[in-house]
Amino acid sequence: MSGRPERYWCAWALTGDPAGAGARAGVVVEVDDGRIVSVGESAGPPPDARRLAGLTLPGLADAHSHAFHRALRGRTGENGGSFWTWRERMYRIAARLDPDSYLRLARAVYAEMALAGITCVGEFHYLHHAPGGRPYADPNAMGAALTQAAADAGIRITLLDTCYLRGGLAPDGTALALDGAQARFADPGVEQWAGRVDAFRPGGHTRVGAAVHSVRACAPADIARVAELGEGAGWAATHIHLSEQPAENSACRAAYGRTPAELLDDTGFLTRRPVLVHATHLTPGDTGRIRSSGAGVCLCPTTERDLADGLPPLADLAGVPLSLGSDGHSTIDMFEEARGAEMHERLRTGRRGTLPAAALLDALHGAGHATALGWPDAGRIAPGYRADLVTLDLDGIRLAGADPATAAAEAVVFAAAAADVRHVMADGRWIVRDGVHALIPDAPRDLHTAIKELIA
Repeated sequence: MSGRPERYWCAWALTGDPAGAGARAGVVVEVDDGRIVSVGESAGPPPDARRLAGLTLPGLADAHSHAFHRALRGRTGENGGSFWTWRERMYRIAARLDPDSYLRLARAVYAEMALAGITCVGEFHYLHHAPGGRPYADPNAMGAALTQAAADAGIRITLLDTCYLRGGLAPDGTALALDGAQARFADPGVEQWAGRVDAFRPGGHTRVGAAVHSVRACAPADIARVAELGEGAGWAATHIHLSEQPAENSACRAAYGRTPAELLDDTGFLTRRPVLVHATHLTPGDTGRIRSSGAGVCLCPTTERDLADGLPPLADLAGVPLSLGSDGHSTIDMFEEARGAEMHERLRTGRRGTLPAAALLDALHGAGHATALGWPDAGRIAPGYRADLVTLDLDGIRLAGADPATAAAEAVVFAAAAADVRHVMADGRWIVRDGVHALIPDAPRDLHTAIKELIA
């Protein structure tokens, strides 16, 4: 131990147990060297403990982020627009970033995440190179900017370095060449991509994972090779965008005579137990393959509805490890993501309660950290776990009248918002105190400035 442990008395605490719907009263959490060393109970605050009023829960995991998409918030609500018209706007932002501007933008985005209770992010990173695809002197300069941004904001990051080798698939299944800003995303081939990923070893608050962008951006042989490389690579996690749009499914069928999920099964990629992001337009056969493979699914409800992606068949994915992400950051509020997953399913099926509140919180805590991001020692308030604590204000208007003793999980999922976050600890360090970021005290100004640099 590093010295005298610090003690905190939580008026109420949800410890991250997936079976727990009610909170425990008077929980004493002892922290030393970034870890929780003991958890006990006391009717009142011990004399040496700091009092945490409200409801304390484990830090939240945001399993799917594209940090630079934050610059598009409030700017892409086109009449008659689609995912594909939004993508063109996104490419214009991607064309303007360099390592320095990406650091400034991502630092402010990650500060916004911290203010929302997020202590770990999965960054699906494909903006690798300089304009035209020319490598920087440090081939991982853009990834280094992201990991430095997370360190500056006080949160952990799983950098999901993404293999992106071609421009997509035409409706008839023809492979498309890289075009415009896409050249920045691509390495010369899968072996070169893997070598660059292997050379990046940041350590500390960062774990390196891998991703395939989609079946549109990599040929089947390359997807199969990524699966092979993953056997001994030690990646923290493996992700892929899957069936986000009907056009992706139809182009995949035209090119290969099978759905994207079938293609992943045939290439061996599903044996990597990947996290399948979106998983929106699935057939019954697809959901069966996913359930039997052990793969996880990451839903991003606020982005999926912002881009009119569609409603995933959540009930058909029962038993699949579920995580949640804020993706394009049309909002950064993981309580809204959890709420949205269930609410979308209610609209799709006409039934309530496919996922109980405790299971949705597990998507943010247990599965979010362990399955999706490769941090199995995070996501619970229990001895040996990382000291990530988020305290919500129970006196605010949204949570007024909540009964934490019997229905804390329901109150958090179906009523709380990021604005209710008062304090955030990550790895034993307070990064948010009284709703203000301790390391980046004027995060709104910094975020405004970074975005204006790109939009001007």
